[in-house]
Amino acid sequence: MVKTVTIKGINKEFSEPAANYVQQGIRRNSRLYLALYNTFNTKNGEYRTTKIRNIGEAPHILDSLLVEVSRLQIEKFLKSKGYFKATVKSDIRIANKQAYLTFTADQGPEFKINQLTYDIPDSVVKMLYLKNRESFTHITVGKRYDSDSLTYERERIFLLMKANGYYDYLRQFVRFDVDTNQYASKANLKMYLENPKTLTAHQVYTINESFITIKSSNGETSDTKPDTTVLDSARRFIDYSGRFKPKKLSKYMFIKKNELYNINHENLTYDRLYDLNVFKNLKIDYAKTPDSTNRLNPIYTILPLKKMSNRVEGEYTFNSGRNGFNVGNTFTNRNVFGGAEQLEVKARYGILFDAGVNGNLLDRILSRDLQLGVNLIFPRLLTPFGIVQSGLNGIPHTTISSSFQIYDQQASFSNRIFVNSITYDWAETKYKQHTFTPINFEFRNGKLDAAFKDTLEANGYSLYVQTNDRQYFNSSSQYSFTYNNIRLNTFANFLYLRINADAGGNTLGLVKKLIGGGNQSTLFGLNYLQYTKTELDLRLYRHFGGEKQLIVRLNPGVEIPYGNSKTKVLPFERLFYAGGSSGVRAWQVRTLGPGNYNRKVLPPELRTNLRNLDQLGEIKIEGNLEYRFKVVQNFYGAKVKGAVFTDVGNVWRLRENEERLGEVFKVNKFLNQLAIGSGAGLRFDLNYFIFRLDAGIKVRDPQFTGSDQWVIKNLFNYKDFKAKYHATNAPDIYRFVQYNFGIGMPF
Repeated sequence: MVKTVTIKGINKEFSEPAANYVQQGIRRNSRLYLALYNTFNTKNGEYRTTKIRNIGEAPHILDSLLVEVSRLQIEKFLKSKGYFKATVKSDIRIANKQAYLTFTADQGPEFKINQLTYDIPDSVVKMLYLKNRESFTHITVGKRYDSDSLTYERERIFLLMKANGYYDYLRQFVRFDVDTNQYASKANLKMYLENPKTLTAHQVYTINESFITIKSSNGETSDTKPDTTVLDSARRFIDYSGRFKPKKLSKYMFIKKNELYNINHENLTYDRLYDLNVFKNLKIDYAKTPDSTNRLNPIYTILPLKKMSNRVEGEYTFNSGRNGFNVGNTFTNRNVFGGAEQLEVKARYGILFDAGVNGNLLDRILSRDLQLGVNLIFPRLLTPFGIVQSGLNGIPHTTISSSFQIYDQQASFSNRIFVNSITYDWAETKYKQHTFTPINFEFRNGKLDAAFKDTLEANGYSLYVQTNDRQYFNSSSQYSFTYNNIRLNTFANFLYLRINADAGGNTLGLVKKLIGGGNQSTLFGLNYLQYTKTELDLRLYRHFGGEKQLIVRLNPGVEIPYGNSKTKVLPFERLFYAGGSSGVRAWQVRTLGPGNYNRKVLPPELRTNLRNLDQLGEIKIEGNLEYRFKVVQNFYGAKVKGAVFTDVGNVWRLRENEERLGEVFKVNKFLNQLAIGSGAGLRFDLNYFIFRLDAGIKVRDPQFTGSDQWVIKNLFNYKDFKAKYHATNAPDIYRFVQYNFGIGMPF
């Protein structure tokens, strides 16, 4: 078995790519993959010869032929990088049935480009190339020869020609000659851009009439009589589905009559038509006109998605203290008005159980959450004034939505929320997206259980009464900016940024001042909120080859009440919380903070009924460090990826009168109030979606003081620790490990 592979004598710049030319069969095994293979493919200390499971990685056995192939490939790689006299030797050492491989390179001199000449017989093409060359070339005199630069040059010339009318152009028209014989460590380079055979020049094509055929969703074109429409003598639509309005689709077709053929316009058309989310398959071909005018007829063949679809998704959170699930259903009606409009009807139901309560299953229900929503999405900006909507960087949307939520917590709290909004989203560039909600009108009716409310007030906890037992109107405007969202599913080095801003009560406050009279802080007898809220999500993604990736994330937020809300506490659903599957994962959602707050200060009855209602704040700081890697390429049809992570964070209150509970944010104290959790997880990638299982372990818990915050030291003495905690915090149960199961990545 191959134990080690060592490569010597190669510059650091090329050492890692050179190692990739060592054949896979003689590379050192991954310890993890080998252990997985051994676990599933050995029996009685011997490897299976039948029914071998494709899990992990079989041991790599020495193969002298693969050693020689690797040596030649490394040598060839060095020559491609300008070391034309490079040689590579291989050495094999055997000890204890293990092979130690060494490849030793003598790179020789570095050859640089001494002279660069061109042979381009088509004068128009030559002028086009020389005019644009400086904007993309990697080939310059005095620079080290690199065959990758030649490949890049050939590809950029292909795209340049295809973007300027040269429909018939092929990559093979470009070739290079390299002469290294005349000068020591120098290379003369000559580029040939040849004409097509039998022609004295490359042909330029213009666009003629387009023919668009839209099939029915089952792919048929003969079941029904199609709708036929001709737009401006430029586009002929034949629609067998009978569902689409040609004029609305036409603005996302950028291949236009009488313009030069341009592959960029073709690719942009593909992107935007797919972005409409109503087409399953799309193909654009070209037919040359029978005359000699070098014109092309674009031919679109489109297969739409089914008009109706339904998606079910769920999430389960579990530990032995509180277990729960969320299940959701989304019904979609595509193309409601013939212009790719979408109607979405969503329903979501969540329930949380308390394992510490005696009785049957229904008696253990801690909370129920039912959410219903309707979204009507238009693929354009609906405004009372004209806006240029080119769609070059993405399709803009207008979303009109309405939602209703019913939340009940056993013997504690009930909440009813009704929200209506209009939202615009558009792309400034393909990396920069904006979302603006000018109108977000909300009505909320929250009530505490009467007996529970009396208990709170009798014990001096009016804060929680103010937070939860209230009815109000809220009219707000929201704005969000996102940078690099398009790169989230790629392996690259990049920065991701999302900024959210929310301002409530400005419009209502202005209207009340203008009309005068009445209570300035109420509307229809109910209070309305006035506040500003900002949240930042900043992430740094770093790629380390393969599917190895490091993510560093910072997620702070602050919310400040003002005006008629300045002396009042904001309702609980508008406040920040910590914990959960996308935050500090060692804590269940809404069970961390604020600050050094410890629930032992509450009487037992209040500890039971205030769960998920008392651990909130106006300030949030969270940070995450996660390293992702591939574990198994194929595990029963899924790619299994792993992750190790560390999360930090907490929430805090703003108001000074909560300082007695250790909840208030203080610059000189907040670092000692940050919770720390670490853990690991698995992601099962099924291409269409990802199942995720994370296990987070509490390391530092800010509800304690001093060195007692480092609860990780009690991990192996957990029985005594949990007993002491239960004595002061019953019925709360301390859990060192929190499991999170969900769909999609945490961030």
